[in-house]
Amino acid sequence: MQRRTKPPPFTVKRSKIHGTGVFATRRIRPGQLLIAYVGQTITTAAARKRYGAKAANGPHTFLFHFEGDRYIDAAVDGNDARFINHSCDPNCDPEMLDGAIWIRSIKNIQPGVELAYDYALELEKGSSRRKRSLYECRCGAAKCRGTMLDVRGSRGH
Repeated sequence: MQRRTKPPPFTVKRSKIHGTGVFATRRIRPGQLLIAYVGQTITTAAARKRYGAKAANGPHTFLFHFEGDRYIDAAVDGNDARFINHSCDPNCDPEMLDGAIWIRSIKNIQPGVELAYDYALELEKGSSRRKRSLYECRCGAAKCRGTMLDVRGSRGH
Protein backbone atom coordinates (compact mmCIF):
# COMPACT_ATOMS: atom_id res chain seq x y z
CA MET A 1 0.00 0.00 0.00
CA GLN A 2 1.39 3.36 -1.00
CA ARG A 3 1.60 5.99 1.73
CA ARG A 4 -0.11 9.29 0.88
CA THR A 5 1.81 12.41 1.73
CA LYS A 6 -0.03 15.51 2.81
CA PRO A 7 0.61 18.61 0.69
CA PRO A 8 2.45 21.41 2.49
CA PRO A 9 0.25 23.90 4.35
CA PHE A 10 1.42 26.75 2.13
CA THR A 11 1.67 28.00 -1.43
CA VAL A 12 4.00 30.43 -3.21
CA LYS A 13 2.63 33.54 -4.90
CA ARG A 14 3.14 37.30 -5.36
CA SER A 15 3.73 39.18 -2.09
CA LYS A 16 2.84 42.70 -0.97
CA ILE A 17 5.96 42.67 1.22
CA HIS A 18 8.49 41.89 -1.50
CA GLY A 19 8.44 39.95 -4.77
CA THR A 20 7.37 36.38 -4.12
CA GLY A 21 6.07 35.15 -0.78
CA VAL A 22 4.81 32.02 0.95
CA PHE A 23 1.19 31.94 2.15
CA ALA A 24 -0.71 29.55 4.41
CA THR A 25 -3.30 27.41 2.60
CA ARG A 26 -4.77 26.08 5.83
CA ARG A 27 -4.51 26.91 9.53
CA ILE A 28 -1.01 26.41 10.91
CA ARG A 29 -0.64 26.01 14.65
CA PRO A 30 2.30 27.39 16.66
CA GLY A 31 5.32 25.09 16.89
CA GLN A 32 4.81 23.35 13.54
CA LEU A 33 7.94 22.63 11.50
CA LEU A 34 7.06 23.92 8.07
CA ILE A 35 10.03 23.56 5.75
CA ALA A 36 13.81 23.20 5.80
CA TYR A 37 15.85 26.02 4.26
CA VAL A 38 17.88 24.08 1.72
CA GLY A 39 20.39 24.81 -1.00
CA GLN A 40 24.08 24.52 -1.65
CA THR A 41 26.36 25.05 1.35
CA ILE A 42 29.12 27.54 0.52
CA THR A 43 31.68 29.78 2.23
CA THR A 44 31.84 33.58 2.30
CA ALA A 45 34.62 33.46 -0.30
CA ALA A 46 32.50 31.27 -2.58
CA ALA A 47 29.51 33.62 -2.17
CA ARG A 48 31.64 36.63 -3.09
CA LYS A 49 33.09 34.82 -6.09
CA ARG A 50 29.63 33.70 -7.19
CA TYR A 51 27.76 36.98 -6.62
CA GLY A 52 30.44 39.64 -6.17
CA ALA A 53 31.13 41.36 -2.86
CA LYS A 54 28.24 43.79 -3.30
CA ALA A 55 25.62 41.14 -4.10
CA ALA A 56 26.93 38.65 -1.52
CA ASN A 57 26.41 41.26 1.19
CA GLY A 58 23.18 42.65 -0.26
CA PRO A 59 19.68 42.39 1.16
CA HIS A 60 18.10 40.54 -1.76
CA THR A 61 19.83 37.19 -2.04
CA PHE A 62 18.91 33.63 -1.14
CA LEU A 63 21.97 33.35 1.12
CA PHE A 64 21.30 32.27 4.71
CA HIS A 65 24.25 32.55 7.10
CA PHE A 66 24.07 29.72 9.58
CA GLU A 67 27.44 28.93 11.11
CA GLY A 68 30.88 30.53 11.10
CA ASP A 69 31.91 30.87 7.48
CA ARG A 70 29.03 28.80 6.10
CA TYR A 71 26.01 29.91 4.13
CA ILE A 72 23.20 28.12 2.40
CA ASP A 73 22.68 29.40 -1.14
CA ALA A 74 19.05 28.56 -1.90
CA ALA A 75 19.46 29.92 -5.44
CA VAL A 76 21.16 26.56 -6.11
CA ASP A 77 18.99 23.52 -5.35
CA GLY A 78 16.77 25.61 -3.05
CA ASN A 79 13.11 25.13 -2.24
CA ASP A 80 10.10 27.31 -1.36
CA ALA A 81 11.68 28.36 1.98
CA ARG A 82 13.78 30.90 0.04
CA PHE A 83 10.61 32.89 -0.67
CA ILE A 84 9.62 33.44 2.97
CA ASN A 85 9.88 37.18 3.50
CA HIS A 86 11.01 39.27 6.47
CA SER A 87 8.65 40.78 9.03
CA CYS A 88 9.25 42.80 12.19
CA ASP A 89 6.20 40.96 13.60
CA PRO A 90 7.00 37.42 12.45
CA ASN A 91 4.76 34.39 12.59
CA CYS A 92 7.68 31.99 12.00
CA ASP A 93 11.24 31.60 13.23
CA PRO A 94 14.26 29.78 11.78
CA GLU A 95 16.01 27.24 14.00
CA MET A 96 18.87 24.78 13.75
CA LEU A 97 17.67 21.20 14.11
CA ASP A 98 19.90 18.21 13.45
CA GLY A 99 22.35 20.32 11.43
CA ALA A 100 19.67 21.86 9.21
CA ILE A 101 17.80 25.16 9.27
CA TRP A 102 14.07 24.70 9.71
CA ILE A 103 11.31 27.28 9.60
CA ARG A 104 8.88 26.81 12.49
CA SER A 105 5.57 28.59 13.08
CA ILE A 106 5.49 30.63 16.30
CA LYS A 107 1.87 31.84 16.07
CA ASN A 108 -1.47 30.63 14.80
CA ILE A 109 -1.43 31.40 11.09
CA GLN A 110 -4.73 31.55 9.24
CA PRO A 111 -5.23 30.59 5.57
CA GLY A 112 -4.14 33.38 3.23
CA VAL A 113 -1.67 34.93 5.70
CA GLU A 114 1.90 35.36 4.49
CA LEU A 115 4.58 33.39 6.36
CA ALA A 116 7.44 35.58 7.56
CA TYR A 117 10.33 35.57 9.99
CA ASP A 118 12.66 38.26 11.29
CA TYR A 119 15.75 38.13 9.08
CA ALA A 120 17.80 39.89 11.79
CA LEU A 121 20.54 40.62 9.25
CA GLU A 122 23.92 41.84 10.41
CA LEU A 123 26.35 44.24 8.79
CA GLU A 124 29.95 44.87 9.70
CA LYS A 125 30.43 47.59 12.30
CA GLY A 126 30.85 51.06 10.84
CA SER A 127 28.68 50.37 7.75
CA SER A 128 27.62 53.56 6.03
CA ARG A 129 24.14 55.01 6.33
CA ARG A 130 23.76 54.41 2.58
CA LYS A 131 24.54 50.71 2.97
CA ARG A 132 22.19 50.37 5.95
CA SER A 133 19.44 52.05 3.90
CA LEU A 134 19.54 49.12 1.44
CA TYR A 135 17.97 47.00 4.19
CA GLU A 136 14.79 49.05 4.51
CA CYS A 137 11.85 46.98 5.73
CA ARG A 138 8.52 46.92 3.89
CA CYS A 139 6.71 44.43 6.10
CA GLY A 140 3.88 46.81 7.05
CA ALA A 141 3.72 45.57 10.67
CA ALA A 142 2.21 47.99 13.19
CA LYS A 143 5.53 48.05 15.09
CA CYS A 144 7.82 47.87 12.04
CA ARG A 145 11.33 48.95 13.03
CA GLY A 146 12.01 50.13 9.46
CA THR A 147 14.93 47.78 8.79
CA MET A 148 15.63 44.10 8.16
CA LEU A 149 18.82 44.55 10.18
CA ASP A 150 19.11 43.04 13.63
CA VAL A 151 18.91 45.84 16.15
CA ARG A 152 19.77 43.39 18.95
CA GLY A 153 22.80 41.75 17.26
CA SER A 154 21.69 38.11 17.43
CA ARG A 155 21.54 36.21 14.11
CA GLY A 156 21.30 36.66 10.38
CA HIS A 157 19.66 35.33 7.19
